Amino acid sequence: MRILEIGPSETRSRGGMAEVIRDIRESEVLGRTFEIDSFPSYIDGSLPVRLLYTLYGCLRFLTCWRNYDLFHIHMSERGSVFRKYFYLRTVKRAGKKAVVHIHGAEFLTFYDGLSGRKKELVDNLFRQADLVLALSGRWKRELEERFQMKACRTLYNGVDPVKLQPAVSDPTEHRNAFLMLGRLGERKGTYDLLAAAELAIRQNPALTLCLAGDGEVEQVRALVREKGLERNIAVPGWIGGAEKLRLLREAATVVLPSWHEGLPMAILEGMAAGKAIISTTVGAIPEVVGPENGILVEPGDIPALAEALLRCSGDPEGLVRMAESSRQKVGETFSVRRTHETLAGYYKQLMEQGGRDGTTVNQRDCAGV
Repeated sequence: MRILEIGPSETRSRGGMAEVIRDIRESEVLGRTFEIDSFPSYIDGSLPVRLLYTLYGCLRFLTCWRNYDLFHIHMSERGSVFRKYFYLRTVKRAGKKAVVHIHGAEFLTFYDGLSGRKKELVDNLFRQADLVLALSGRWKRELEERFQMKACRTLYNGVDPVKLQPAVSDPTEHRNAFLMLGRLGERKGTYDLLAAAELAIRQNPALTLCLAGDGEVEQVRALVREKGLERNIAVPGWIGGAEKLRLLREAATVVLPSWHEGLPMAILEGMAAGKAIISTTVGAIPEVVGPENGILVEPGDIPALAEALLRCSGDPEGLVRMAESSRQKVGETFSVRRTHETLAGYYKQLMEQGGRDGTTVNQRDCAGV
């Protein structure tokens, strides 16, 4: 069976969705049964660049999509929804099977703000999908309450513990070191974390924080300088690969005080690396983080966030317990292998339901750009 993933470019866009797409395409578990390619429908860049690439992607898709049996469409919110509607409509008109995978942390808020006509388009998108994937049980219930769908299932994001093994370290040696990974800005709670860190540093001057990611990097750096916290807070910008592993190894706690989230890869990576987690009670996070492996606060509660930083830095034994629990949770529930085994089952169920086979058309494949 040939499957085509549609979503952000693996090489020309940043963020968790591109990582999920790459992991699925490269999966040993899925590769035993399925032949999977990825099709980039979006790249990062200026508005004109994004618009031109969107048009290019749509035109290119029309030359190659018939070679595939099943389409796995990754979708967030805003422009992503309307781009993906084109792809879904194209394949469903030909009787193909399609999975719509919802990643957007603010999807329902986005939907509620749409005009009536645009809501009808989104409603139709959900009705056409053969399967909708939600990042958590909570999201699944909310989507089922709001939309008419053929089927909706939960698929947790997953991480590879083996790849994160080099980032495992003794948390007692880094108890004052905190790390945030992700796009810097209000949605991820970056400014709340800066304010909380300022409060915590007054009581524990040894506390350090690294804010690593893209987004509002220069604004955050300017605020750190304005507060005179350059000795305690580093803002390196976007990092990946070996540098990300190094920063994880040199921290005991990963912090992500977001206002809106799905199931953040940054939290799962932190857990796989044996870190305590400080985060908020939004999205799927409460299904991943509990008192056994971290501390959850309400979004925007800066005093509670500052207290969480101080609790972790002042409790090395607690850090050890939370680190062990984080790694255990990933192994039992949030490993990429378990995620892909679940996804393989969904794929097989869909194709067993029947559908038109498009493998007889002699065209070039969609992969490779």
